[in-house]
Amino acid sequence: MVACEFSQIVTEAFIKRGHDAMSCDLLPAEKNYPHYQGDILDVLVNHWDEWDLMIAHPPCTYLSASGARWWKDRIVEQNRAISFVLSLANSNIPHIAIENPIGKLSTAWRKPDQIIQPWQFGHGEKKATCFWLINLPLLAPTNIVAGRVARVHLEPPSPDRWKNRSRTFQGIADAMAEQWGDLDD
Repeated sequence: MVACEFSQIVTEAFIKRGHDAMSCDLLPAEKNYPHYQGDILDVLVNHWDEWDLMIAHPPCTYLSASGARWWKDRIVEQNRAISFVLSLANSNIPHIAIENPIGKLSTAWRKPDQIIQPWQFGHGEKKATCFWLINLPLLAPTNIVAGRVARVHLEPPSPDRWKNRSRTFQGIADAMAEQWGDLDD
């Protein structure tokens, strides 16, 4: 299960490696792989036992350090976001990865198990990505490349800026599928 993923980049990486994978998001899927459009918590309540791995990308709007200057005015929204993340983490799925940028989860929940960069997975860019892992190994770098451009950070304002910034880099998705796809329970 790939939670909070409309792009289906991670879902596609798992399917291409022969895994039964599905995405879930409030938004429609951008590709034609299995997708549940709706709340992941509904899926987890009714079908948690169907999944051995969940990779979750909960919205970072109220959690990312880049928005820290607004946290004091968004305490209710932030508490809801933290509660949502904890609901994902406390599901009964044996293997869980929760991905989010550096931010509030480090103090409200716990420090991340790992912080990775796209340049460790074949993309010459910077975008610190945290993983909170449950019963999963650290993601090993697969292709360290030169270049340290903050393209995602520098994306110009647009209606789709948030969507573009939230997409998983293909090299990271491929590493997840390769390294986490065949774990024993």
